[in-house]
Amino acid sequence: QERLVESGGGLVQAGGSLRLSCTASGGIFSSNPMGWYRQAPGKQRELVATISGGGTTDYGDSVKGRFTISRDNAKKTVYLQMNSLKPEDTAVYYCHTYSIVDITIDLRNEFWGQGTQVTVSS
Repeated sequence: QERLVESGGGLVQAGGSLRLSCTASGGIFSSNPMGWYRQAPGKQRELVATISGGGTTDYGDSVKGRFTISRDNAKKTVYLQMNSLKPEDTAVYYCHTYSIVDITIDLRNEFWGQGTQVTVSS
């Protein structure tokens, strides 16, 4: 069964660091694009960072220069190193991946993890 499991969330003071991990299992390929999204109470889910199967990365503007996404394809794991954390980073962080079914119409199979809470205190 396809599954994404996050870990590493917790409570940290502003300026501190956390490292999130997400491990895929089941039919999810090790080369799938993967990403991190977050959602704070009352807000829309937003992009944090993505990484392609080849290692190309993109970041949301609010985390550029502070967060780093990386992956270990052999372990089917993606990481999010979060430095210089701010209270505004407080949210549930979700791991995401997808595989292309038909690229001509952007048809995908996609999967979400259950989320891990990150809380940054002032």
